[in-house]
Amino acid sequence: MPYVENRVVHDADSHLMEMPDSLDAYFDPKFRAAYDALPKLQKNPRDAGWVKKARALHEDPDFRSGADSNVLLRKNYEAHGSFRREDRPRTLDNLGFASQLIFTTWCLGNFGLDESGPVELAYAAAQAHNRMMVDFCSVDRRFLGTGYVPLVDFELAKKAAREAIDLGCKALLIASKPCGHAQSHVAHDPIWAMAEEAGLPIVFHVGGEEKLRPDYFENGLPRVKDFHGGEENFTSVSYMPIPHSVELTLAGLIFDGVLDRFPKLKFGAIELGASWVPGWMRNMDSAAMAFIKNEERLQKLSMKPSEFVRRQVRVTPYPHEDAGWIIRNSADEVCLFSSDFPHVEGGRNPLKRFGESLQGCTQNQVDRFYCENFIDLMGEGLAKDLRRPKHLVAA
Repeated sequence: MPYVENRVVHDADSHLMEMPDSLDAYFDPKFRAAYDALPKLQKNPRDAGWVKKARALHEDPDFRSGADSNVLLRKNYEAHGSFRREDRPRTLDNLGFASQLIFTTWCLGNFGLDESGPVELAYAAAQAHNRMMVDFCSVDRRFLGTGYVPLVDFELAKKAAREAIDLGCKALLIASKPCGHAQSHVAHDPIWAMAEEAGLPIVFHVGGEEKLRPDYFENGLPRVKDFHGGEENFTSVSYMPIPHSVELTLAGLIFDGVLDRFPKLKFGAIELGASWVPGWMRNMDSAAMAFIKNEERLQKLSMKPSEFVRRQVRVTPYPHEDAGWIIRNSADEVCLFSSDFPHVEGGRNPLKRFGESLQGCTQNQVDRFYCENFIDLMGEGLAKDLRRPKHLVAA
């Protein structure tokens, strides 16, 4: 029995849990030595003990026999289909989702190369990731792979976007923090034009934002552990600035007219929370009203900033957020369901948590949250026959 029954639910955030050798077959040989020298590879060698243990576990018949009954209980590298592509379709059957937008785990942040360089290696790493992602997703049309496009270099960014689209990526992932210039720079217009023509969205994801300044951890108190038991992920304080970069970047894209020039282009803010959205929409409208007399760019906008959000921006709440409150205080068109499978952060019963928060919402709002807003976001990236599969629709 699948986790979801008699309902069409699209998953706007799921992940691979790649092994350290995941990019080996896809990396341009010219850059392999430089890739192997990166700190992440040095810290996680291909023959590390945890790698051998994870591979052996998924070869064990007894462990595999429990995959169906533990589809949302086993997390990270223990999850069925987390790194073996041949296992993932069975997992999606057990989850019952109509499709999954899939993101990397290993490559989030592009190994810091967008900031540290060299630029050529940053694009080689993105290229290898995109090739790997498309190959993984090729086993099932329901898997919608994201392709990363570094925006560091204008010409190389255009080339990377074109290649990602031609490879078969279903969404273009960009960082939410700037890299020497704004994402709204007019030199990026060819990328937005390519995506709009292909009917594919531009998406942001946690990992590409400005991190909390380490000064905030120097409080004279014992170091706080995250829910993984380490210090490298999020704690209550480092959680707070997660959406700051995407708020500023999307505001810049709206104020600088990108969404106006490309009215059919959709943007998704994935795993960046959504409680910030209602106030952000109102804050942008207030800013536009306050500065419109002095800024020609604001005078040229065809509608209010919040109306661009309703038309073109889609956001995934975390399961611990009050999704119903967010919807009622932003717009019916904005919010999306996501599981974050197989990450721990997604929890063991996201439908229950979201369902409780959606009590009091209209049926239209609920349908938009689980299905319709995702279809709108993905455009041509989601095949028409996968949008509302008849076998998943309630009788």
